[in-house]
Amino acid sequence: MKKIRLGVIGTGSMGAAHAGWISARKTPRIELTAVADTDPKVLEAACAPNKFADARALIASGTCEAVLIATPHYAHTELGIAALEAGLHVLVEKPISVHVADCRRLIAAHKNKDQVFAAMFNQRTDPHYLKLRELLKSGELGVVQRVQWTITNWFRSQTYYSSGGWRATWGGEGGGVLLNQCPHNLDLFQWIFGMPERVTAICKFGRYHDIEVEDDVTACLEYPDGSTSTFIASTGEFPGTNRLEVACDRGRVVLEAGSLKWTRTVRGVEEFCYATPEKWTGPAVWNIEIPTNGSGDQHIGVLNNFADAILDQTPLIAPASDGIHSVELANAMIFSGWTGRPVTLPLDAGAYEAALKEKISSSRFVKKVVDLNPSPRDMANSFGKL
Repeated sequence: MKKIRLGVIGTGSMGAAHAGWISARKTPRIELTAVADTDPKVLEAACAPNKFADARALIASGTCEAVLIATPHYAHTELGIAALEAGLHVLVEKPISVHVADCRRLIAAHKNKDQVFAAMFNQRTDPHYLKLRELLKSGELGVVQRVQWTITNWFRSQTYYSSGGWRATWGGEGGGVLLNQCPHNLDLFQWIFGMPERVTAICKFGRYHDIEVEDDVTACLEYPDGSTSTFIASTGEFPGTNRLEVACDRGRVVLEAGSLKWTRTVRGVEEFCYATPEKWTGPAVWNIEIPTNGSGDQHIGVLNNFADAILDQTPLIAPASDGIHSVELANAMIFSGWTGRPVTLPLDAGAYEAALKEKISSSRFVKKVVDLNPSPRDMANSFGKL
């Protein structure tokens, strides 16, 4: 069987997990041939025939034809560009970059369409989200009126944030709950419901923790058709909630606690509204529990799909170019939180990048690095030390 020779760049938590799944033969068409990390202890513990202390040495080594980038966020752009320019297939962990301008730089480097360029949006394999998306795309739910997603089951302690100097800083991570915990949710949000035209958000920076970045967000999204959505996320609440509610012309769908339930109206709400002689009564409903099993293949499914795309030209579950949308939503929410004003999409990427650089200039993490005046490439090379 033909196998893809894969190198993993960044073998901390997620990188080590990916390497472990491949070594355990859960990805039969992928062979782990190399790893890279600048932390000697992490590198020593990695199980691969070729080990590199420098990511670019791995990229240039010829030991692999594809790489998975699982470094801290800022390195995704520079290392992704370097790997694409070297002719390698690339799978990048979420988020694909920290801000929209870097997303565009990274995506622009994908000039050879024979190279497979994918993002690790593993929750796209979850049957619950797949079924909800199918119901909406088919028109069975009718027009969407309102969406509310409350995701406050991301509790993190101060010990978590204090475990690395780069964590929850503008200079080290580029954001908080929106860039660290919620990229998957934001990706699913736009994948299922599309992109809004305006975002208004209240972001609390260090509300619950001694951190620089947002740990509590309430955002309102407005769509061209007049529908609205609310997106709420926090790392300070416990016990938290993960509830996605969709109000539409054919009733209400709720995804919570692994259950997808549809309170289906027998007649369309809009049609009933104008046809009924009643003043107070709505249409009759059916209560339906939509059968879905498990949580899908998740990370392993995306890894196998990546190999299949390279070997068989199978369509990708998550093309990396899709990754700009979740980053744009996160950036827009943070920008609205900074300015106290609504943000119109498409986002002014240059304005956001300039505002972020201003935050970075006073970040507790980058203060230690700025004195050395590193280039972006040096910053990317230092990923294992973050």
